[in-house]
Amino acid sequence: MRSEETKQPHLILASRSPRRAELLHQIGAAFEVQVSEAEELRDAATPRALTCANARAKAEAVARRYPGRAVLGADTVVALDGKIYGKPGTPEAACAMLGALSGRSHTVTTGLALINARGEVFTDASSTEVVFAPLSREDIAAYVATGEPLDKAGGYAVQGRAAAFIEAVRGSFSGVVGLPLCTLAQLAKRAGVDLYDSHGAGSARG
Repeated sequence: MRSEETKQPHLILASRSPRRAELLHQIGAAFEVQVSEAEELRDAATPRALTCANARAKAEAVARRYPGRAVLGADTVVALDGKIYGKPGTPEAACAMLGALSGRSHTVTTGLALINARGEVFTDASSTEVVFAPLSREDIAAYVATGEPLDKAGGYAVQGRAAAFIEAVRGSFSGVVGLPLCTLAQLAKRAGVDLYDSHGAGSARG
């Protein structure tokens, strides 16, 4: 009995994002977190290509440290008028991003990479349309002052205070948060990874 308790879950989430961890907990997945130090790309032909490449790099960096384990990487960006927006990092950049999104429709893409126990890599991505209401300078300044936008793709958290700015979400809400759960479930089936396996077996359920 004791050996069962010390076994680790088969799945590793290669992300420091608490929001992604919360989403995995929401569906009852068994996993542990190991932060990836992979360097992210800043540019690619499409948001899908960029996010899948970054998700793969994150997953592979962790998989090298934990061979034989399933590893999940993810990456999220916002795109508007052909420009890709990542995390702003500074209040000034956050204000600029939110000003660009104000009163407009944009696309949020989250790429996933799942490496199974055999080292095979499977990738997919989910894109969702998000419609912002018009925002005043005061709205933007007050929101940025909370600090919430700084580490979020596009400079906002759909599940946070920015929910008051959003008129519509057309697609995967969890994908906008940072982990499209339906896409992940389908990817796990392709990869043969059991998201709910807490005993290290890692086989797909029938």
